Amino acid sequence: MKFHTKIQALVNSMRTDEEGATAVEYGLMVSLIAVVILAAVTVIGTQLNIKFGLVQAALL
Repeated sequence: MKFHTKIQALVNSMRTDEEGATAVEYGLMVSLIAVVILAAVTVIGTQLNIKFGLVQAALL
């Protein structure tokens, strides 16, 4: 019975422990922000490449 009580206490403590869930939530938010930044830089980079190509063509 002692083993069962220890396991039950462990399971109950895991139910109330939210530190891991918070860390996962922050990790997901950081990942989402990184994806948005990457997409924005890609779009801006493509647009800049087109503009510099136009400038180069005008200079030649």
